[in-house]
Amino acid sequence: MALVEMLMPKMGESVMEGTVLNWLKKIGDKIEQDEAVLEVATDKVDTEIPSLHAGVLVEILAQTGEVVQVGKPIARIETSAEATATSPKTAPETPAQQPVVANSAPAVVAANNQPAASNRFYSPLVMSIAKEEGISMQELDTVKGTGLEGRVTKQDILAYVKDKKAGKVAAPQVIVQQPVTPVVTVKAEPTVEAVKPAVSYSGNADIIEMDRMRKMIAQRMVDSKRISPHVTSFVEADVTNIVQWKNANAKSIKEKEGISVTFTPIFLHAVARALKDYPLINSSVDGDKIIVKKDINLGMAVALPSGNLIVPVIRNADQLNLLGMAHKVNDLAKRARENKLKPDELSDGTYTVSNIGSFGNVMGTPIIMQPQVAILSLGAIVKKPAVIETPQGDLIGIRHMMFLSHSYDHRIVDGALGGSFVRRVADYLEKFDVSQKLV
Repeated sequence: MALVEMLMPKMGESVMEGTVLNWLKKIGDKIEQDEAVLEVATDKVDTEIPSLHAGVLVEILAQTGEVVQVGKPIARIETSAEATATSPKTAPETPAQQPVVANSAPAVVAANNQPAASNRFYSPLVMSIAKEEGISMQELDTVKGTGLEGRVTKQDILAYVKDKKAGKVAAPQVIVQQPVTPVVTVKAEPTVEAVKPAVSYSGNADIIEMDRMRKMIAQRMVDSKRISPHVTSFVEADVTNIVQWKNANAKSIKEKEGISVTFTPIFLHAVARALKDYPLINSSVDGDKIIVKKDINLGMAVALPSGNLIVPVIRNADQLNLLGMAHKVNDLAKRARENKLKPDELSDGTYTVSNIGSFGNVMGTPIIMQPQVAILSLGAIVKKPAVIETPQGDLIGIRHMMFLSHSYDHRIVDGALGGSFVRRVADYLEKFDVSQKLV
């Protein structure tokens, strides 16, 4: 029998906390391994969290609506063959069934004069062995743990008992703290802060409370502008060949592959190639270090029906051909709008692309997704008169043109690099091979 803690998992890059939406299990319920226990929401996704262990849910540590940091405990599960679905509220409480916290014991130091851990959690099995071997709580606090976060495992306590019987363990030194004369302090008068005047609104204004996702997006955007000095470069690309190729092949691809061909996979394919040419764009900043990523994981901004944005990630995008990219884009976009994405499909992005052209915008100044160092916005494709160079001379013709807007972190990406990268993307688009067939 053992008590294990269920921790708040990491559910995406830069996601450091989650909000408990709903508990799917109640105290006393049996839980199978990998069975969903609760629903958690982040600024990226709402998802069910499964248990890594089978057993009985004996304690809920995070209530509905509570925000919990990644890695913090949210529940305790009792794992044993004899575990029953009896609620701990009605079951008899014995020392072997309850986690013990040694917070009232005197300060203890080990033989090396290092202070022992306080508020340590001991499993019922460890407590049972310690009781049988006559090991006090003060002595137990000196046992070095090799488990998660330094916890004492069964193997640790048995090894300690063996060493103690062999005379290899020195008796722990107990230090009783001397009483300290209390210091009387005089409280200063509280400072009265200026009260902001109340803001009144007429009946001609609607007041809309931000939802949870919008609040988090707002905070992320403010943080990004504070962290990264943004610079944006613009390039106009002639994508006439791409438009004509798509119009000629969309129907046959739909019939044979069952997917709708959009411009997005073509653009992402070009971005992945350009990132291989300019690897410094595919990086992040850690203090005074530049972390250049070897994997090219493209984030693809998708607008949700609620009006919010979500960014699923295409992993190893440089290893996909155009057909593979089209399948991946269709799948992720569809499941994003249906709120069916998995947490790992929203993490580890190294570069992000946002298609603002789908809203009729020709250019923009996108905000970087931290901790990335750049982001690309794709403008609307617009017919324009343009100069066409031919062997017989220059001509004026109607071409399909679009703007690429590239924002980058000026701490490590200078104008030459940022501008060269977006120009390379445009070159790949303009040199698109119209003879290629996806099917």
